[in-house]
Amino acid sequence: MSERLSRRKLITTGIAAAAGASGLGVAARLADRYGLIPPDDGGVYGVGETMTYAAQRLLMAPHSLAREYTRSDISKIAPVKGEAPENETYQRLSAGGFADWRLKIDGLVARPSFFSLAELKRLPSQNHIYHQACEEGWSFIAEWTGVSLSYVLNLVGVLPQAKYVVFFGFDTNFDAVDKQTIKGKWNSIDMAEAWHPQSLLAYGMNGRELPPGHGAPLRLRVPRQLGGKSTKYLSWITLTDTVKDIGQGFGAGGVERGFSWYAGI
Repeated sequence: MSERLSRRKLITTGIAAAAGASGLGVAARLADRYGLIPPDDGGVYGVGETMTYAAQRLLMAPHSLAREYTRSDISKIAPVKGEAPENETYQRLSAGGFADWRLKIDGLVARPSFFSLAELKRLPSQNHIYHQACEEGWSFIAEWTGVSLSYVLNLVGVLPQAKYVVFFGFDTNFDAVDKQTIKGKWNSIDMAEAWHPQSLLAYGMNGRELPPGHGAPLRLRVPRQLGGKSTKYLSWITLTDTVKDIGQGFGAGGVERGFSWYAGI
């Protein structure tokens, strides 16, 4: 956001009226002004999506934290949704312990880069024990080890015009010239979530290497949003000022299958 809003300013600008029909126009204008219209707004600002996204972004402190747990709270079973990618590249890298794997980061950054798993592990690490909430029931508590997403973004130098961080896994396929032909699982988050101190590029789980079923060698973890936002099997991260030219333009493959882009909890 280009300008932070205090609770007092929210009230004086009229956002409090947004609960009534007469206030929807005010809310829509405020959402537009502060760039709080989600990619899947559905036209005319998509009242439901926009109000949910804008209200949470405006009313919550930028660095409000998701609840963290103790090791005694870690779930005995961490259910896995889906299988690891079956493509030849992923299988070959997995067989070699991901020694030849590289994470590509490009787009609106000053220093496009590639990071090996060993290089990421040499960066300052963090451990977080938090709940992965899934609306389909794949929920559990686990300890995640990795490097802060914000730390890596600072290394590559995010340009001011960047609005979204887009994540692609090995199970994503598209024509490099035409991203609108994209198939597979991919997702994006806004810069507020990207800079959040708990957003993590995780390479470890419960004191061990990240298991294949949970996204090895690297996955995103954003504990303030539902588990579907935490893209697995990462291979490429790109920063952009729009997601309208990717897939159907909704900011995530899951949105095309009926889920909401903003999954804040």
